[in-house]
Amino acid sequence: MRQIIALGGGGFSMEPDNPLLDHYVLKQSKKSCPTVCFLPTASGDSESYIARFYASFQKYNCAASHLSLFKPPTRDLEDFILTKDIVYVGGGNTKNLLALWKDWGLHIVLRKAWDQGVVLAGISAGSICWFEEGITDSYGDGLEPIKCLGFLEGSNCPHYDGEIERKPAFHQLIQSEKLCSGIAVDDGAGVHFIGQHIHKIVSSRAASKAYRVFKKDTVREQVLETCYLGEL
Repeated sequence: MRQIIALGGGGFSMEPDNPLLDHYVLKQSKKSCPTVCFLPTASGDSESYIARFYASFQKYNCAASHLSLFKPPTRDLEDFILTKDIVYVGGGNTKNLLALWKDWGLHIVLRKAWDQGVVLAGISAGSICWFEEGITDSYGDGLEPIKCLGFLEGSNCPHYDGEIERKPAFHQLIQSEKLCSGIAVDDGAGVHFIGQHIHKIVSSRAASKAYRVFKKDTVREQVLETCYLGEL
């Protein structure tokens, strides 16, 4: 079963005192003690980011590890990734993440992992990367479209409610057909895909949602049903 959980924002890096989204990700492996590997590539393998990951996930019933491309733990990255139950990708610079993954061949390994049932998850850049296209601030001056891995169809916009410029920029890029239609996700929400289909939308905040954004004469927005994890 091919699974991707695309988080608009939240998780340990944005909500250290609200574990609802991270708990949801862990549960999708169906194992009592899953192995979860953090990929901090988009942050330049930030040591503080890695430390925050361990500080959070060592509280849970899982076996936590990380993969640094600046200090790789092994030459055999494929074996390292394919032995994990969950791969959790952090936020940062999407363009640099994609460039490094492709240079190391990690995008091929991750595709194989997805095909073999490893749960892929991520926040911000770690959400955008799985789609055909996304909206990114990787270039340093405003928000621009970016071509991504294409595991999932369409485009993606994280931080839809959390960064004031995201929504109008996403709409404008779809209106001008610089981006194809896609999924926008608020901070505190995540979209769980099985294959190409949305299985469930979950949130760690009662008001957080996900949306289909598409062009039909003008750009339109459809609010998608979301399950607030705090009520479960």
